[in-house]
Amino acid sequence: MVVEKPNFFVLTGAGGTGKTTLVRHLESMGERVVEENIRAIIRDQVATGGAAVPWADAKACCDLTTARDIADFDRLAGESRRVFFDRGLMDMFGANGVPPSPALVEAIRTRRYNPKVFVAPPWEEIYRTDAERREAWSRMPGVHDAILRTLDELGYRPILLPKASVGERAAFVLAEARAV
Repeated sequence: MVVEKPNFFVLTGAGGTGKTTLVRHLESMGERVVEENIRAIIRDQVATGGAAVPWADAKACCDLTTARDIADFDRLAGESRRVFFDRGLMDMFGANGVPPSPALVEAIRTRRYNPKVFVAPPWEEIYRTDAERREAWSRMPGVHDAILRTLDELGYRPILLPKASVGERAAFVLAEARAV
């Protein structure tokens, strides 16, 4: 059975493009949001000495993230209000060079977000590395291009976010979400 949720909106993009800041702003405006799972996985793994991080065991990291992404989608499947996801299932599709697992392929087929997916473009001026984001800025344009190809392959329509203030980005996202 395929579950289509036109009220589920994904915000994606390469690392350090302002997605989480935007999601937090939307939440402060009263919108329902779901936090990014890969960062939580990385934090948990680092704290416990686990190896399921992108730089040590990318497949294990993808599998753990996929499981949490599926659980979030299923937990909210009955929600009728708008929900904004800081990344979605499609973000693990080929992530870090890991072939998609059968569980991920099936989840992407059976759990469908709104066809519009908001993509934050690479933005060098705001890019920062941290304990969980270790990639060099130079990788981000390639990651962005891969995301656009993946979204197209999976039947989603990328909507590029403007490089603008968080308030302007939020207004843009809400206007697009209302146009559904």
